[in-house]
Amino acid sequence: MTDTPWLVIGLGNPGPKYAGNRHNVGQMVLDLLAERTGARFSRHARAQAVVAETRLGVLPGGRPGPRVVLAKPTTYMNTSGGPVAGLVKYYGVDPAQLVVVHDEVDIPFDTIKLKTGGGEGGHNGLRDISKALGTKDYVRVRVGVGRPPGRTDTADHVLKDFSATERKDLPILVDDAADAVEMVLVEGLLAAQGKFHSKV
Repeated sequence: MTDTPWLVIGLGNPGPKYAGNRHNVGQMVLDLLAERTGARFSRHARAQAVVAETRLGVLPGGRPGPRVVLAKPTTYMNTSGGPVAGLVKYYGVDPAQLVVVHDEVDIPFDTIKLKTGGGEGGHNGLRDISKALGTKDYVRVRVGVGRPPGRTDTADHVLKDFSATERKDLPILVDDAADAVEMVLVEGLLAAQGKFHSKV
């Protein structure tokens, strides 16, 4: 078994203007994972991203979990593919060891789902990543942000901050998504799907 790290990507838009948006929930999850392990993000020399190298989770017998590179692209969401492809190449990561954490409007708020491959559901960040990698076969941790109310445009919905009511439960949602990432790395996708899909 090689010691090639997992690459965990948190999607979002750069800068404080977007930090609290629904579209940035993937980056919120990465911030929590870094906080859990005491890792700090720094600019990557070769890719438009900030990265933190650490280990996640605990293996049987209490051994530290697998090596992981946490990464947040510093480009806008729609151009996430270049940074992700650059990091995949730099670290020698197979797409099977790539996990992308992102917002998902087709899932109710307060819900986590996981899958490998399949469509991007209109998510431009995922679409750009799939195009840049030439494959859709990577793990997605889909963090539900719900459909917009009434006739609100989906783009406007994801580029707004969570509502006051949602913000009360947001820490739980982010914590669950972080747990899901750790479980994928330590126990595998099927185990994580079994746990988190059963909550729906």
